[in-house]
Amino acid sequence: MARISAETRARNEQAIRAAMERLLSGEVPPDGSTDLKTLARMAEVPRTGFYPKKNHDGTPRPGPYQHLAEEFERRLTTLRQAGTIPDPKAAQIERLKKVNAALKKRLEQCDAELAELKAFKQLALSRIAAQHLEIERLREQTTASTNVTTLPRRAVTSVIGSCS
Repeated sequence: MARISAETRARNEQAIRAAMERLLSGEVPPDGSTDLKTLARMAEVPRTGFYPKKNHDGTPRPGPYQHLAEEFERRLTTLRQAGTIPDPKAAQIERLKKVNAALKKRLEQCDAELAELKAFKQLALSRIAAQHLEIERLREQTTASTNVTTLPRRAVTSVIGSCS
């Protein structure tokens, strides 16, 4: 690849800085993200200029815009550490992760409560069944016993006196 002129490099650096400001202020294109790929596309420069190169002898040399890529990453890290996420999609992802964690916690609580209620229901049904068996046993015992006499029921004909 041919070397670029100083004028083209200066013009590209200006475009990269302008695109960097737009990205870091939250102006992220719908099909982009807050990354070097989107920065290069917005500045209309090749992305490879942000990465180190190798000389013919194999020694490394910085890419023409590597210092701008490092500045972009540094500023992006500073913003993230301050709690600001310039990319609306990334902010939405972070918000949804928090909501998801809260919902998972709520689901765990509901599952625990449901298990507790199922155990309570089983205990209540067992007690009702035991009470029913005890009532039936007592009924059989009273009907089998010869000591118990059933009194005839009389209908109440009139009320004598007041109840108060």
